[in-house]
Amino acid sequence: MQIAGIIGGARKVVRILARVREGEKVLIAADTDTPVVAEALATAALEITPEVVTTMMTPRAVDGDEPPAVVAAALLAADVALIPVSYSISHSTAVRSALTHGTRVLSLPATTPDQLVRGGAEADFEAASPTVRKMGERLTAASAAHLTTPAGTDCTFDLRGRSGNAHDCILDRPGKFSAFPNIEANISPVDGTAEGMIVFDGSIPNLRLGRLRDPVICTVRKGNIVKVEGGHEADMIRKVWAEMEDAAVYNIAQLAIGLNPAIPMLTGVWAQDHGAFGTVHIGIGTSANLGGTTKAACHFDGMMYRPTLKLDGRAVLEGGELRL
Repeated sequence: MQIAGIIGGARKVVRILARVREGEKVLIAADTDTPVVAEALATAALEITPEVVTTMMTPRAVDGDEPPAVVAAALLAADVALIPVSYSISHSTAVRSALTHGTRVLSLPATTPDQLVRGGAEADFEAASPTVRKMGERLTAASAAHLTTPAGTDCTFDLRGRSGNAHDCILDRPGKFSAFPNIEANISPVDGTAEGMIVFDGSIPNLRLGRLRDPVICTVRKGNIVKVEGGHEADMIRKVWAEMEDAAVYNIAQLAIGLNPAIPMLTGVWAQDHGAFGTVHIGIGTSANLGGTTKAACHFDGMMYRPTLKLDGRAVLEGGELRL
């Protein structure tokens, strides 16, 4: 797809979501697998401000890896950072430092040219925002969460003292992070408190496993995954984690609800599944960028179908249906 075919989507990202203003310093932090999306975003940003810089790095090894030092420095110098990369750097220390500094950050992980204009990109983000923010408020107010699914998930999470995050993709204040086109509300449970069973029966897009052939069954004790069972996908996950030699990769980092009405189902596509409406995903590994305290060698998410999520005993999702 040529630039002309996706410039409308790029303008939506730059103008409506990132809210780039005249004179702002904009960074497009891309990698060598995402040049077309990066060029479209830069073209759209240059229509508003001349202060646009594009960096091009080699793809990271895993989601959650750190970018090169020069990219980390550029993130700190920018007013707005758009990050179209093949492997996400959203959970890196570099991004966390930029957010603390006041940079507005919109991650576009594994976004292809087509996905810049179709699928989740077609959502009315401003119309969806009140629902996302309400779910974020409910997560903040809750002391405990209980998640169940027909596939066998049955897990509890301590949320006391943790704040919910409303990722509506709209960068309306300094230091705000969101990921396009997810539209999700999430929270980082208190480290060391999750207990039960988590069964991923939908997809695990971060490791490029996509839609799962066999469920991945995780036993959780004291906030960490202590056993992974299943078929080929479970074998791959165990192998990846073992090679990292980092105990923190087993940390239950995130409880998230997908709320993009333009994404009705899980497809295995990274840039779509995190926001699939009415699904829940669990983040594993780094929690520091979400309000937790754990920094791990990676962060990835597993999705599940038809979840029921209760906050302090009251359902906000029931069988995948919203109950706000």
